[in-house]
Amino acid sequence: MNPIEFVLPGEIEKRSFEIISEELEKRQIVLPKEQEPVTKRVIHTSADFDYAETMTYSEHAVEIAKELIRNGADIVTDTNMALAGINKKVLARYGGTAHCFMADEEVAKEAKERKVTRATVSMEKAAAIAKPVIFAIGNAPTALISLYELMEQTGFRPAFIIGVPVGFVNVVAAKELILKTDVPHIVNRGRKGGSNVAAAICNAILYQL
Repeated sequence: MNPIEFVLPGEIEKRSFEIISEELEKRQIVLPKEQEPVTKRVIHTSADFDYAETMTYSEHAVEIAKELIRNGADIVTDTNMALAGINKKVLARYGGTAHCFMADEEVAKEAKERKVTRATVSMEKAAAIAKPVIFAIGNAPTALISLYELMEQTGFRPAFIIGVPVGFVNVVAAKELILKTDVPHIVNRGRKGGSNVAAAICNAILYQL
């Protein structure tokens, strides 16, 4: 049985990251310096060390995402849970706004009429935003598939994609589609992910600004 460790409330997060660092060292895992704060925050959110092996970053991904936010990029996510978890105060400091269109009545109506998912219509709506957009997808693989199809069919190019949907149906394949593109990205290979992971990645980037 593990002994109870007394930690002051304000020190809990710091102690958590110390434990994560100790555990990674035991596993002989050394994270690239640029990626380390992001991967560690994902592990902190999930308590799952598999992410140290499966998180995949395009070249200079973190620096590119930081620069986009500094220049006022918006973030579009696919769930209200992820939207709620993103630190919108820091984002707003640089002129950015976080959006989730999934619950919009017009999106639901159009999706029903066209017999497509709300994620598809949401991504189309997000693609029309007249500024750079970081897509943070933590739930719907159809959102990633829709982004890929928009790129292939219309020439639309997202500024950045965080691709971490969770599940079993089309999740792995959807992530692999994004990995094939030249769009800057952070993708977690495999079935794992989630809205909390998408928000954690966004916040790990925001907290470095």
